[in-house]
Amino acid sequence: MPDAPVASESEVEAPEDVLPINGTDYVEFYVGNAKQSAQYYAHLFGFQIRGYLGPETGHEEKVSYLLEQNDVWFVLTSALGPGSSISKHVHRHGNGVKDIALAVDDAATSFEETTKRGAEPVQEPTVHEDVDGRIVTSTIATYGDTVHTFVERSDYDGLFFPGFETWENEVWEPPSPTDLQYVDHCVGNVHEGDMDTYVEYYAQTMGFYNMLHFTDQDISTEYSALMSKVMANGDEKIKFPINEPAEGKKKSQIEEYLEFYRGAGVQHVALGTNDIIDAVRELRRRGVEFLHVPDTYYDREVLAERVGTINESIDALEELGILVDRDPDGYLLQIFTEPVQDRPTVFFEIIQREGARSFGAGNFKALFQAIEKEQERRGNL
Repeated sequence: MPDAPVASESEVEAPEDVLPINGTDYVEFYVGNAKQSAQYYAHLFGFQIRGYLGPETGHEEKVSYLLEQNDVWFVLTSALGPGSSISKHVHRHGNGVKDIALAVDDAATSFEETTKRGAEPVQEPTVHEDVDGRIVTSTIATYGDTVHTFVERSDYDGLFFPGFETWENEVWEPPSPTDLQYVDHCVGNVHEGDMDTYVEYYAQTMGFYNMLHFTDQDISTEYSALMSKVMANGDEKIKFPINEPAEGKKKSQIEEYLEFYRGAGVQHVALGTNDIIDAVRELRRRGVEFLHVPDTYYDREVLAERVGTINESIDALEELGILVDRDPDGYLLQIFTEPVQDRPTVFFEIIQREGARSFGAGNFKALFQAIEKEQERRGNL
């Protein structure tokens, strides 16, 4: 399968850089039981439980746990009653990503610049203060019920956010980390015909550009297909692939997601690592379940012709089920977990980049075959 082409001149052109972004601040998940979810991510993925927010800290309607590993911050939030927007979100979508928060220098300006260009406002600039300083946030909407919160925290020296306290457990023995270093990208699934709408939305409101475009010829198997465009900010610290289903013989993975998530939303979060072999070996040992790719993927002659020389052992990649691909800038290694909740919706990607800027186009067929095998087991193909 050829590498996906760089977006042509006919793609949406990014306007001036109206939204300087310093990176992903945090990803917030709305979940049914934040306490148990925090333990899951700690024991299986190696996150440290750093903070807690709830009735004991002055918040009577919800609880949140702050999880940290290197530059990855997850916030797991649950409602304490049936009538809140959090409980309604979980009832509709199951456990899922609510907020992909973006670190900015000026949350008020970010809100003003994006909303005047057409972004849907959710929360106007708001100051949050405690004895450790102040944080300013503002929020805009994106696909489905997902939002982006702009976070300005240069004047804050506290743990994470006003209302959070250090989480303490006298008998807790924190598990060791698993070398998950940063959020590489977050992928959204939208309904057929909506992809270009959100491509335009990110371009016009946030100044993103279409760095890659995958057609249904690039991403397809015998049974299903999808199309995808990758939106990125100027320095590519933030990358948002957006998928929509394409016509196929059977139900695609995107259609299955949309059916069970009951709408558009974040399909997966990709976490970068410095050593994917050691990371995946440890994640597997702890019980993280990964998709199984066809054994034929590791044909040494075919793989060598497609990706050339790499530093990692092909035997180790085959043992662990890790995929490898190359683009003009280098190569990458990647692997995908199975869904991390009962609904076949949100999952994670573990990725190691050795110069590559792309997303593993050469692995799409093997990946889709693995996903379709799981769909067939669920009776959803």
